[in-house]
Amino acid sequence: MPILTIESTCDETAAAVISDGGSVLGECVATQETLHEQFGGVVPEVAARAHVERILPVIDTALRKAGLQGADLDAIAVADRPGLAGSLLVGVVAAKTLAVAWKKPLVAINHLHAHLYACQMAADLSVYPCIGLVVSGGHTSLYHCTSPLDLEYLGGTIDDAAGEAFDKVGAMLNLGFPGGPAVSRLAAQGDPKAHAYPRSMLKEPGYRFSFSGLKTAVRYSIAPPGVKDFSNINLSDQAKADICASFQAAVVDVLVAKSVRAVKAYEAGFLIVGGGVAANPVLRTGLQTAAEKNGFQLVIAPMNLCTDNAVMGAIALEKIRRGEFAPLDLDITAGLQRGF
Repeated sequence: MPILTIESTCDETAAAVISDGGSVLGECVATQETLHEQFGGVVPEVAARAHVERILPVIDTALRKAGLQGADLDAIAVADRPGLAGSLLVGVVAAKTLAVAWKKPLVAINHLHAHLYACQMAADLSVYPCIGLVVSGGHTSLYHCTSPLDLEYLGGTIDDAAGEAFDKVGAMLNLGFPGGPAVSRLAAQGDPKAHAYPRSMLKEPGYRFSFSGLKTAVRYSIAPPGVKDFSNINLSDQAKADICASFQAAVVDVLVAKSVRAVKAYEAGFLIVGGGVAANPVLRTGLQTAAEKNGFQLVIAPMNLCTDNAVMGAIALEKIRRGEFAPLDLDITAGLQRGF
């Protein structure tokens, strides 16, 4: 029997119906991009209110696409961590309500682990054991994964995540919202060697990341110290493109190097990569080149499963097979997730 999966960790309201074999029977994603564009970033209260308005229509759409009703489901799965508190609450309350109404068991999903599971869904064979890289707006983390549910945290960012740094650079250059994709598009027209930006913590042993210093270096390329109002800074389109390309190259170099380091240390045959920044074309190319050079297989989540979605909630099937269900008093774990 199929399951219903619900995703509402940040600013995407999503639901999907997944068969017990992992096939997508129906899905729906409602984006909030236009709601947050005027603020230049995601506003938690606005996001939560939008989830309240959209959660039931999104679930209904996913079920109708699958041609199913609540009685046809085997379980209700929902992301309970990490994320924005209000956004998570909307999804969890909806899932618990439907679980009671339809008399179905509840399954809790770790949003970060689900991002990595999207890679397994796209693979033709098992990717485990492997090294997993989650690279998104809030998280940059490396894991040693022996199964979809058994992950050892190796290290992650100690300040800004890669996606967060992309968005902040986009904001400094007034590229609009979301900033990350805009930076990537503009970088395609620039010179990645125009600025010698730092590759932070690259020579330090281990798997920690830091992108705050890189972001500061970019800031001083745009305006000198003491200048707070960037609106009066006039940079040519080519100057902006060069900054974006050089910044992107620095981020990619660090992500690739640390990932390869982990693959070699654990003698892993696979590197799997998920999260919104995994859609970046330069990162995908850099990782593929590293995989061919170092003799491991690379599996990156499909483009449509890089950003937040409910299809990756199919990881709940792994929990169901283990008999790992959540109680109806399930609570959220909000905020950024470090160390697990």
